[in-house]
Amino acid sequence: MLADADLSTVADLMTAHRATMLLALLGGRPLTAGELAGRAGISASLASSHLSKLLDGGLVAVQQEGRRRHYRLADRRVAEVIEAMLTIAPSRAPTGLRESKRGAALRGARTCYDHLAGELGVALTDSLERQRLIETADASYALTASGERRLASLGISVDALRLQRRAFSRPCLDWTERRPHLAGAVGAAIAEHALAQRWVAHVPGTRALRVTVEGRRGFLEQFALNLA
Repeated sequence: MLADADLSTVADLMTAHRATMLLALLGGRPLTAGELAGRAGISASLASSHLSKLLDGGLVAVQQEGRRRHYRLADRRVAEVIEAMLTIAPSRAPTGLRESKRGAALRGARTCYDHLAGELGVALTDSLERQRLIETADASYALTASGERRLASLGISVDALRLQRRAFSRPCLDWTERRPHLAGAVGAAIAEHALAQRWVAHVPGTRALRVTVEGRRGFLEQFALNLA
């Protein structure tokens, strides 16, 4: 018979180094143990030990590709929990110029697992609402008929998105902006399109994104979002 959930087991996994590695994986891209060790500033052997604990705890998954093992968050639910925890975590001052620049880049634009976040994600969501491409409905987002046509014009199949076993479109509270950005299948499809069209590019060594020249033009033409 079920007594209760063992929250302490998950809490015990959240050491500083493991939290840093989980945040690196929150960007949605699989990373090797060596890459995660670099993000956490620890040795490869210590990183492997931490990753073993995270694997046992069900927070990460691993895929073998040739001689390399690539780690990722176990699923979207883990990403959603981490993002929610970030909204209540205390702020931490940067320890130097490099960390300050990285923090500014993360606030500007980043991936929240598989959708756009930061100032870019929130501004895009605001623009979608202003154009009535999405509308708030019962603590969620509804895609309007105009929104469906706009996605179709980008080659995104709304019918295919509705068949996915996940939320279709939902708000996700942005931990830096403290306002919602668009998540769910619709948010992921827009992020995938932005990456495929090179509207945004990954900043090496971080989950931050930078908006390209093509991106400034693309977001303006397709979503009336002026990023100049």
